[in-house]
Amino acid sequence: MKKTTFLLYLSALLTVNFSIAQSTAIYDVVFESVWESVENNPEQGISIIDLPSNAHWSPLVLVTHKTVNSFWMLGLQASAGMELIAEEGDTSIFENEVNANADANQVIVGSGLNSGKGTIAINNIEVSEDFPLMTLASMIAPTPDWFIGVNGENLRSGNPNVNDGWKGTYSLDLYPYDAGTENGDMYSVSNPETNPIGVISSLSNISPFNDKKIGTITFIYDSSTLGIDTDTAQKKPKIYPNPSQGHVTIANVKLYSVEVYSVIGKLIDNFKINQNNETTNLNLSHLKRGVYFLNLNELNGGNHTHKLIID
Repeated sequence: MKKTTFLLYLSALLTVNFSIAQSTAIYDVVFESVWESVENNPEQGISIIDLPSNAHWSPLVLVTHKTVNSFWMLGLQASAGMELIAEEGDTSIFENEVNANADANQVIVGSGLNSGKGTIAINNIEVSEDFPLMTLASMIAPTPDWFIGVNGENLRSGNPNVNDGWKGTYSLDLYPYDAGTENGDMYSVSNPETNPIGVISSLSNISPFNDKKIGTITFIYDSSTLGIDTDTAQKKPKIYPNPSQGHVTIANVKLYSVEVYSVIGKLIDNFKINQNNETTNLNLSHLKRGVYFLNLNELNGGNHTHKLIID
């Protein structure tokens, strides 16, 4: 996975140094497939013919980048990487394309789905303000060269007063696409190549699909931070290791108490700290594996909430 290290750009005005704040956010991405036949679901079914017995989805691949239409676009030819995803569900060439492209800072390959309906989730994705666009793709399988995707979705809202300028949780409807690289209009992977090669096009309302959605993609906002100068950043609370097997250290903050909540907001535990020490060690080994939220109450009255994963 390729990642980019972000620097604080400094400029001088007279004798004063200023730093430009760069924000980052954490998102979970969940793809929910509703691919089923009209016969099985007359109201919401998208396929006018029965699904194949081995209907499934290839691994969901995700890229964060900074320029629109960097990796695929309706009306343009598919890259070699997108062709391989659409025809075989293989992300290897696409990953190489991303890693060679200075427009992107990371590519993540999630799981696939062994059925027509279900969900695929990629969690804890760190998105930088410098690379706020997200592109995704997954093959509709088995098919000639059909896929679902999101092209350059911008996760920045433009409102710096809410979530440090990041969009809150929201969903997009997904529809099937044809990569334009292989002939065929049925659920099959054995088809001749398109000659000459075509362009990426919509399959909405084109057999075997009707005009209904085939799924949704949900961007779940978790948290965000606003990058600041080094001296201030050192005072930001740190929780490690995270993920943890239960023994957790909380540093850079003097605590009055720590509350542990489940993902549905239920109070699980409450620790009274009340010590003039910037490092606190907690034993949470009694917790089951899962995701929790630590509510940190500071001696000075401040408050922070952080997500913690227990392995």
